[in-house]
Amino acid sequence: MGEIGIPRREFLYDIPFWEARRIARGYNKRYRNMWNAARWGTYNIMAAWNGKGLSEAGIHGPADLLPFPWDKEPTLPLSDEDRAELQALMDAENARNRSTY
Repeated sequence: MGEIGIPRREFLYDIPFWEARRIARGYNKRYRNMWNAARWGTYNIMAAWNGKGLSEAGIHGPADLLPFPWDKEPTLPLSDEDRAELQALMDAENARNRSTY
């Protein structure tokens, strides 16, 4: 699919859901450093122009200026029961996709 380099048909029908999700997550992680660098640069420029104004506005660091989803606290790991339930749902979905294709 697009920039990932996997044909659309393979991504949608041949790869299990859990694997496709990991591929997409890995692809998105490539760009975190670039986004973090852009955020730091923006924060430094704004601080150089008006540092006191930033602190008065409640911006004390780059994460306050532009929060990203990966800045949030990590979630607790799934319990074994929840993991088994989700795996059963994904297996059923993968089986359904294979049978309709």
